[in-house]
Amino acid sequence: MDQEQIPPRWLTDHEPGHSQWYVRRFRTLAAQGVDLEGEARFLDVLVPRNARILDAGCGPGRVGAALFARGHRVVGVDIDPVLIAAAREDHPGPVWIEADLATMDLKTHGEAELFDAAILAGNVMTFLAPGTGAQVLQRVAQHLKPKSPIAVGFGLDRGYPLTSFDHDLLEAGLLLEHRFATWDLQPWSESAEFVVTIVRTP
Repeated sequence: MDQEQIPPRWLTDHEPGHSQWYVRRFRTLAAQGVDLEGEARFLDVLVPRNARILDAGCGPGRVGAALFARGHRVVGVDIDPVLIAAAREDHPGPVWIEADLATMDLKTHGEAELFDAAILAGNVMTFLAPGTGAQVLQRVAQHLKPKSPIAVGFGLDRGYPLTSFDHDLLEAGLLLEHRFATWDLQPWSESAEFVVTIVRTP
């Protein structure tokens, strides 16, 4: 089985019904008024108004919807049909596409225009198929304009070490620009439990 055929960990590491639980969880948090827009605020300052943004690994759409509400043109992509269905139901406006980040070609979905930025929030990198990190980053970058930012955040306790991520960045040909410990710009340190990195396409 080659890399492109290996299913992401999101689909293999969870019990049946996990996706439905995940949707219910974020619907409940939203109904309670919990702030779910930190990642969107972070990316919003990096792009011009009416930017075209790729929400890679969009899940049920909370980040893409918040960016759309800020006036951006958003396309969200996720491999999980349950999460994409929830995004379409809860957040009309953005374009939501069911596709594998490791193999996606958005031109085949009618989205040929290059993007101004991309975001991979919600621990997306830790849920990829093992060994496909560089492949996913390359595929995302291929959909962006030159010199475009990509914001990536994930927990460091999820089996994907920062050294592996940095190796994948290098292999993907991306340029590391900034690193933080949280989406609200807490300074990075080696003791941090979470990492947020901004890279740029060549």
